[in-house]
Amino acid sequence: MMLMDQYFEKVQELMETVMKTQREKITNASSLIYDALKNGGAVHVYDTGHIINSELIHRAGGLALLKPLRFVFNVDNPVRQRDNIDKPKPKQEGFAKYVLTRSNVAAGDVLIIGSVSGKSAVVIDLALSAKEMGVKVIVLTSVTYSSSIKSEHSSGKRLFEVGDIVIDNCAPVGDAMLSVEGLDVNICPASGLSAAFIMWALTADLIEKMLKDGIVPSVYKSVNLPDGPEYNKGVNEAYNSTGY
Repeated sequence: MMLMDQYFEKVQELMETVMKTQREKITNASSLIYDALKNGGAVHVYDTGHIINSELIHRAGGLALLKPLRFVFNVDNPVRQRDNIDKPKPKQEGFAKYVLTRSNVAAGDVLIIGSVSGKSAVVIDLALSAKEMGVKVIVLTSVTYSSSIKSEHSSGKRLFEVGDIVIDNCAPVGDAMLSVEGLDVNICPASGLSAAFIMWALTADLIEKMLKDGIVPSVYKSVNLPDGPEYNKGVNEAYNSTGY
């Protein structure tokens, strides 16, 4: 069988697994978000680079209420390379708490955190710090993958062990799905596809709940349509007025 066909089969299996095993978690997550919105809360999305931020934010057919949480820390010190300097490993814990104090995240909000391995000190610290603030945390991770590796956080916990709601993206250990003869590593990761699939399913469920209660959410139109840019100005105005 061609690798492409093997990939098609793996993707189909992945999506079927998500649908069979994560439906309740997805609807619980949308309910958690809806409850927060009804009480004036906001929804923040933090992802470690596996598609969620790019896929969900400012997308045609997507919700204006989903807002990214992004942070970087750069040091600019262009001294010539000196290989003999022994540099200590930077301490990662505590940085997330500082980020939250400088952000617009507040008690009563919801924070969605995506990390396929869920082991890094930063994402775990972010989840724990957010919960200390009174923020509800929805985790999107691979429980199988994460369970097989050691946490880098001092608590010893992995991301799936600290979320209020944990949605399993069902990615395998190592993320990549296809074993290929002639290569010593697998190819074609699962987590980006399943994460997008899960988050759009969550979006659909949330919109359905809102409309059922007579609440019309602000949804973006494609900017490539003739009236798209002007329409989206109204979407942003509506979001800024209502919070949804």
